[in-house]
Amino acid sequence: MGRPVKNEYLPDSVSPPGETLLETIGALGMSQADLADRTGRSKKMINEIIKGKAPITARMSLELERVLGVPASFWNNRERHYREALARIEEQDRLQTQVKWLDSFPVNAMVKWGWIEKFKEKVLQLQEVLRFLGIASPDQWSTVTESLGRQVAFRKSEAFEVDNYALIAWLRKGELDAKQIHCERYDENMFRATLKAIRILTVKPPQVFQKKVTEMCSACGVAVVFVPELPKTRVSGATRWLKPNKALIQLSLRYKSDDHLWFSFFHEAGHIIKHGKKEIFIEGTSMEMAAKKEDEANRFAADCLIPPSEYKRMVGNSPYSKAKIKAFARQLGIAPGIVVGRLQHDKYLPVTHCNDLKKRFEWARSQGSRARP
Repeated sequence: MGRPVKNEYLPDSVSPPGETLLETIGALGMSQADLADRTGRSKKMINEIIKGKAPITARMSLELERVLGVPASFWNNRERHYREALARIEEQDRLQTQVKWLDSFPVNAMVKWGWIEKFKEKVLQLQEVLRFLGIASPDQWSTVTESLGRQVAFRKSEAFEVDNYALIAWLRKGELDAKQIHCERYDENMFRATLKAIRILTVKPPQVFQKKVTEMCSACGVAVVFVPELPKTRVSGATRWLKPNKALIQLSLRYKSDDHLWFSFFHEAGHIIKHGKKEIFIEGTSMEMAAKKEDEANRFAADCLIPPSEYKRMVGNSPYSKAKIKAFARQLGIAPGIVVGRLQHDKYLPVTHCNDLKKRFEWARSQGSRARP
């Protein structure tokens, strides 16, 4: 996106094009009355143009070109620049009264990840945040968030308070990143087949699987983006449709372990395959229908990662040693941390056991996620 010049100079006042007009007729030895006679305009109109009270219209610029010999484009540009400068000054004054709105956003975190630039002046920082969000002013915030809320299916924590401002900023970043990914038209059958192939990538490091997952899913009409979690967003993944034939899966790496990351990915994939394009799904919601669909997405993810028949065989082979878990994972072609996470979730394995089989990830500012040494 375009960014303003950091040291952009905005004067407190600007001269109207009428001042240039007055200088021009003075150099030609012409009075305001003479100009009025030669253009067929009233003396009052000419005086109002000179004082900046009336604009130089496109028609008037043509008349001035013939009378004064100065191109119409000069007068049009002079008028346009003047009106734009006035509008910017007015906007500066208006936004100055709204800078407190910035306090609602985790600006420092957004700067840290390179989503926005840092500005010392509050108004410039506000303009940068507005530009990132794609809204003209804070007045449009409620309308946009209401519209977004009707589209987004997100998994959030029910145990912690969620900062909706940070959450919307995180979702917006996913949208912006997804727009940079060219996708073919969505093909469900192709996407299902691709998910089976992606299971194999769970054993690969982030510098391999992140690029491959994005490429493979884009060929099916699904944009996959990895976006760092902002403070108090409490979200591990989100799903929505950007277009009728382009879906978005957004992952945050919230829990920083491979079992959570991959379960979130296949959970969001389940929403794409099994549910509507305009519905909202919130994990832990009291709405019976939404809760049912969350359960369906959970089951889809669990079965994709570990087929039910194979899982039944595994749980019947207790106790669960690290050697057994690694052998089982190797047989399925998935990361052993995924098996550990599933056994822990289903309470076959204490949450304190075998965690060293999980891979830990961290965010690299310019490279996305990477394996933690």
